[in-house]
Amino acid sequence: MKPSLILMDIEGTTTSVSFVFDVLFPFFLKNFRQEILSRPYDPEIRLQMESVKQTVREESGQAITDEGVLDVLEKWVISDRKHTALKALQGIVWKKGYDSGELKSHVYDDVIPMLKKWKAAGIELAIYSSGSIAAQKMLYAHTPEGDVTGILKAYFDTTSGPKRDRKSYKAIAAILGMQPLGILFLSDVEEELDAASLAGMLTTQIVRAGTKAGNRHKVSGDFYEVERNWE
Repeated sequence: MKPSLILMDIEGTTTSVSFVFDVLFPFFLKNFRQEILSRPYDPEIRLQMESVKQTVREESGQAITDEGVLDVLEKWVISDRKHTALKALQGIVWKKGYDSGELKSHVYDDVIPMLKKWKAAGIELAIYSSGSIAAQKMLYAHTPEGDVTGILKAYFDTTSGPKRDRKSYKAIAAILGMQPLGILFLSDVEEELDAASLAGMLTTQIVRAGTKAGNRHKVSGDFYEVERNWE
């Protein structure tokens, strides 16, 4: 069944996991303290810092200082915690790297050609990733093929809800003004696909190198095979 819109995960789906863990995360860890401390009155940074403090209070009952927030952020990066404030701050720091040219995105070779083909065929395209919307846009604005953000209709992050909760996918479909059955969700994570399927979406697991194929969803090794599976 040909979808009306394709909703895509990033890490392990359009972009290698190693780029995130071996390039983006180390860049953040190297630069985040200086970047945050050099902008003490930046309203967006303050907002996210306070969000971290609130989470720590709720989880441990403890109040922490700004320096304590930095220590928590470092721990969360190492454990790959999907916290909205961390993701927002990562996007702020990564912007500096993209703007300077130190960071260049990784996108699998099959992704952009197929996105352009699908867009030309009238299929809308959107992203749903745990990374912030700002970080998503930066990634697609700095690909080896240049800025491809123009072919993407919408971006969603954890402000729409957890990626393993079917309510998040229901909310995304509602925001898009579409029935879930017209949306195909692509991800490497079975639990995310389970949630999308429970919400009524079509699903395909993308199995790149290092991803273990499951048995609950259609499986494709790349975006070329995704299309072959609905023909």
